[in-house]
Order: sequence, then structure tokens, then C-alpha cells
Amino acid sequence: MRERRLFYYAIIVGIISGLGALVFYMALDFFSEFCMHLAGIEVPKPGGEPALFHFHLKIYIPVVIITAIGGLITGFLVYRFAPEAEGHGTDAAIKAYHHLRGIIRPRVTIIKIIASAITIGSGGSGGREGPIAQIGAGFGSFLGTLLNLTDKERRILLVCGMAGGIGSIFKSPLGGALFAVEVLYKRDFETQAIIPAFISSIVAYVVFVLVLSFFTGVHSPSVFVVPKVSVHFDQLPLYIIVGIISAGFAILYVKSFYGVHHYFKKLSISNYFKPVIGAFITGTMGLFLPSVLGMGYGYVQEAIYGHLSFNLLILTVLGKILATSFSIGSGGSGGVFGPSIVIGGLLGAAIGTFFSHYIHGIQIASYVLIGMAGFIAGACKTPLAAILMTSEMTGGYTLLPALMVSAATSYLLTRDYTIYCEQVPTQFDSPVHRMEMAVDILQNIKVKEAMTPSPVTVSPEDTVERVVRLIETTGHNGYPVVENGRLVGIITFSDIERVPVKKREYVKVKEAMTPDPITTHPEEDLKTALSKMFSLEKYSTTRVGRLPVVENGNLVGILTKSDIIKAYARERKKYFV
Repeated sequence: MRERRLFYYAIIVGIISGLGALVFYMALDFFSEFCMHLAGIEVPKPGGEPALFHFHLKIYIPVVIITAIGGLITGFLVYRFAPEAEGHGTDAAIKAYHHLRGIIRPRVTIIKIIASAITIGSGGSGGREGPIAQIGAGFGSFLGTLLNLTDKERRILLVCGMAGGIGSIFKSPLGGALFAVEVLYKRDFETQAIIPAFISSIVAYVVFVLVLSFFTGVHSPSVFVVPKVSVHFDQLPLYIIVGIISAGFAILYVKSFYGVHHYFKKLSISNYFKPVIGAFITGTMGLFLPSVLGMGYGYVQEAIYGHLSFNLLILTVLGKILATSFSIGSGGSGGVFGPSIVIGGLLGAAIGTFFSHYIHGIQIASYVLIGMAGFIAGACKTPLAAILMTSEMTGGYTLLPALMVSAATSYLLTRDYTIYCEQVPTQFDSPVHRMEMAVDILQNIKVKEAMTPSPVTVSPEDTVERVVRLIETTGHNGYPVVENGRLVGIITFSDIERVPVKKREYVKVKEAMTPDPITTHPEEDLKTALSKMFSLEKYSTTRVGRLPVVENGNLVGILTKSDIIKAYARERKKYFV
């Protein structure tokens, strides 16, 4: 029943994420067209995404000034209202999943839409994946909190929001779902969220495409338009070479981005002005190399058509790495996955162009896609999503074997290098699943293996004052009450506090104790015993720090939290050390 309910929630998250992606898409297109028109720069568009807005202003402002103003506005919005919106966004969503119980403040979503649209639209080098991942995740988190769901359910809805946002805005429903469950880890998947993520992603995709086509007349099923391409198995060594080179540039991208990021973190100026410096540097680069500005998807389309020279391709690859590092690493708001698409695609085009001078039958368009998949897999640690998103964004499904070769090669060679520093290696390394795995270990340990036998006890006929002296001597907070070997109750410090001090010398334990206490059995597992200690719903008492161990009515031991921790540590050492 709970799983079915979660599927319904995933549909709701998909609808909201699809609409949110549409708002962000239109805001981004508006600012991009407006700012680049002011700068007098003609930016090509990808074949599947014609411009929605057109401007005819007779004003010229140098692009370096526009990018700097965009950085200033972004810095104010982000650091004044929502510091979590700083940077590329996906890491913030990953961090919220692993460390913050899946909670993202609602205001982050609004600020992220505005700040990212301004950063990228004004010429900053960034992508829309990071913003839409954080925006969608914010929607999912808000719904989970609004409905008072468990932390686990809220985290799943967070992943659904990421999947819906990415699957819709990249027109890649399958790839978006896989990206959301794959990006949380370097070498693992969030398996419990796969089906809800698929549901959310396809719903968001349908909402995005239908609404966009209804209001704008845009009917393209993919981001890029690609001519007919095919796999040439005699070029398999070349596909491997693309993967190797992609891995090298992916490592360069990661090192460059975080080198700049760490430099700006240490820079002793106000955070408000750091994005201005990064934007100014990017704008200066854009004066000489406009292809590094904004998202750059149009240049990938030009590369697919074979319209870019080898020199321009290489310069743009290197320039895009630097421009993204300064635009986003300085504190601007935008994604790092989008630049990965551009860098990888143009790198593949450059390699294909080079090979075409020496080998007959090279299709430049094929190498654009192969480079794209290889670079994304290496830089983002999402090999399956890289393959599927490349196929869906381009319609290049016939290249699957070549994409797999390049992606696998790059993924393996980049080892632990990743553009997402909040990723953890596997589920076991996540605080979320570490506790779940701890519970699995506790299921395999019996109470008799952890309990303390022959505990200190008191008699029903003892005075409360004697128990007070025992507490002062031993430091224990409570004691089992035993009569003829049989457990008849338990007396704790809380029970004693209810007895007036003057009466403790003659009030008997049997008058102050709690009869019929919660107990455990020697053959019971520690998971069940622990749940008894902490289950506030099932038992009316407050948290229980110790449980009497009873067999056939007789007290045979006592089990404390400390005993459980020690047993868990011993058992875990057998498996993981």
C-alpha cells in the first residue's frame, strides 16, 4: 500500500517538475536571447530548440559588462537569500539526500531558477542540468515535507524530482531517470528509487513536451538534430581512443573546476563579488571566443553538421573548461553537466576531424556523440546515463555499441575523479544506508550473545533508599526487581523521583517499581530488541535504555545500548575489516 502511494506521489512530482522545467527553460531562453542581442553576438541554437524570443534593440553593450552585471545580480540573490543555490546545484541535491534527510528549503527552488537563468543567460558558461536537478529535487523535498512523509520517502521524492527535471528539459526520460539514481554514487545506484524515478521522469517529459508544443509550436522530440549515423566496427580502436582522450580531458575538467573553486573559497573578499570576478573573466574570454559563452549547445549542433574547424573545436574545448570553472566555480549558479555535453561533443568532433584526414569513411557526427558519452561518463561518473542521454538527446540509437565502448573506457580510466564532490562511492558509504546495513547486521546477532549475565538486582521488599545508594555506587540508572529468581518489575531513577525524599527510607521497591516491564528473550535478535528500546508508538514509556532478558519467567541477564553497540562492532569487523 505504501509503495503504491509513493507511485502516486511520483506522478505529482513529475507534473510539478515538468512545469518547473518549462518555466526555467523559458526564463533561460529569454535572458540568453536578450543579453546576447545586447552584446551583438549571434549564438547558434541546437536543431531541436529554436529560439522562443526575438529582440530588435538598437543598443550595444560589450559582453564583458553584461556577464559582470549578471554575476553581480547572481551573487546578491544567492548569498542574500539562499546560499545553497551557489554553484552547480546537483551537488547540493546529492548532499541533501545523503546528509540532510532529503530536506531542501523551498526558497532555494525559486532563487535557483532566477539566479541560473541570469548567470547562463548573461553569458556565463554553465548548463541547465544542475539548476533543474536542484529545482526538481526541491519540489520533491517540499512535497515530502508537506505530506509529513518519512525521511526515506522524502529522499525518494527528491530523486524523483531530479529525474523529472532532467528527463524533461533534456528530452531524455529514460536517461534522466537513470542519471538521478546513478549520480548519487560513484560506483552504485539508488535501487529503491528506480521505479518511482522512471514514473516521475516520463510524466515530467510528457508535461514538458505537450505544454511547450501547445504554447510555442516547438515539436522536436530531441535536443539535437543528427543525420543518419552508423557504427563501423573496423573503427573500434578509434572509439577506444576517443574514450581514452575523453578520460584525460575529464580529469583536466575536474581539476580545473575545483582548483578555481577552492581558490575563490579562500579569496578574502565578500561572497557577493566573487561571481562578478568569475563572470568578468568569462566575458573577457567571450570577446575573443564567443563559443565559450552560455550553454553552447548550438556549437555542438554546428559540430554535428561539420561546420567547425579543428582549431576552433580545440580552442572551444579548452576555453569551455576554463570558462565553466570561473563562471560556476566562483559562486555563479549553473550546471556542470551541460558544459560536459559541449566539451565532450566538440572534443569528439575534433578527434573525428583529425582522423578524417587519414582514414576514409569517418562520420564527424558520430564522433560528436561518441565523445559526448565518453566525457560525461568520465567526468560525472554516470556511464549508463551518459549512454542513454546521449542517445535520447540526439536520436543516435544506432551508435549504442560505440557509445558503450567510449563511455566504459573513460569511466574506468578516470577512477575516482568526479565533478560531483558530494558523491559517495557506494551505498555502504552513505549515512542513509549505513544504518540500514547496521540493522541487517543486528538481525544476525542473538540477545544471548550480547547481554550481560547475572546483573545486579533488587528485591520488592528493599527500600527505595537502598536503590538510591546503588545508583550512587554503580552509576546504573535502573535495576530489575526479582523475587525468587523471577522478574516482577523494574525500578528506575524516574520511578524513584516520584517518591518524596523523606519517605524513601521506608517506602518499598514494590510500591515504586514499574510492574510488567518490557523484556527481551535470549533467542531474540538485536534488531527486535533495539526496536523495543526506541519504539515510542508501541510502548507508552519514554525511550528505554536497558532491557531485562527473561527466559521462562526467570531473569537471566540485562541488555543495554552499550551491549548492542559492542556486539555490532564485533560482528561488523568480521565482514568489513
